[in-house]
Amino acid sequence: NAEPYAICSLAEDLLTRMAATHAPTRTFADYAAMLADPELEAVIIATADAFHVEASRLALEAGKHVLCEKPMAMSVEEAERLAAIARRAGRILHIGHMKRYDPGIEAAKDFIDREMGQLLALKAWYCDSTHRYTMTDAVQPLIVKSKAARRPSRDPKADPQQYMMLAHGSHLVDTARFLVGDIVSVEARYLERFGARCWFVDVAFANGTLGHLDLTVAVRMDWHEGFQLSGENGSVIAQLFNPWYYKSSEVDIFHEKTATWHRPLAADGHFYRRQVEGFADAALHGKTVRGATVEDGLASVRAMAAIAES
Repeated sequence: NAEPYAICSLAEDLLTRMAATHAPTRTFADYAAMLADPELEAVIIATADAFHVEASRLALEAGKHVLCEKPMAMSVEEAERLAAIARRAGRILHIGHMKRYDPGIEAAKDFIDREMGQLLALKAWYCDSTHRYTMTDAVQPLIVKSKAARRPSRDPKADPQQYMMLAHGSHLVDTARFLVGDIVSVEARYLERFGARCWFVDVAFANGTLGHLDLTVAVRMDWHEGFQLSGENGSVIAQLFNPWYYKSSEVDIFHEKTATWHRPLAADGHFYRRQVEGFADAALHGKTVRGATVEDGLASVRAMAAIAES
């Protein structure tokens, strides 16, 4: 339900190579010129984090729907300004929390909403691996770079705490909110040893559920990500995988009434493609989809800022 109508890049060599790969109808080396094209309905922004707000603003004000990579912004103030712009423009702004389109997590969400009853406690963890790049390089498409590419004026990794929270913590926070609901308070502890960093965050949700979030970068083992949720009528235990494997989460759902476990196959694990499909359904048909909205993106940035402050 979506097609790559145009590709825009300031780097001519990247533009040529990506156009040859994806065969768009048009290519642009100027962002304003692309936004002026009346045939263009929506824009996917997959730039460095520092450029998300401005690129999204320009697209929204040009009347385009936007799917922007996470995080929505690098500060609460920036996120609030962008949210206000999206509301005024009356356009859709979705944020790239693609895990919401993981069919395993979707199955867990359906059980939570329909059968689980009152929720009690969530434990969720996101532990990047020291071996992640070795493993990713074996399966990820080749990264094509260019000396002509525009880079942020400040090295995003100059502040490792901020960088890791925005890059990894955003997934952990959004998954917790997607499953349980709004976060109303956080209390965080932080430890750095031998180049590894660990955040333990106790959270309270608006519905009274208690939560514990563990962000550790990087563990000396395999990628370790998942969650455990306890409720009135059952429990959910989930294992998530390195996203470049395109493998749906393994989600085990326990039904208290029948004392049985259920694990969906969730065969279609291409959550990046499914995210674009959901975005297009929202833009073209006004459908309610599971993608992270502008309000979700704003709430995620607020939660990460609160964790940093704590």
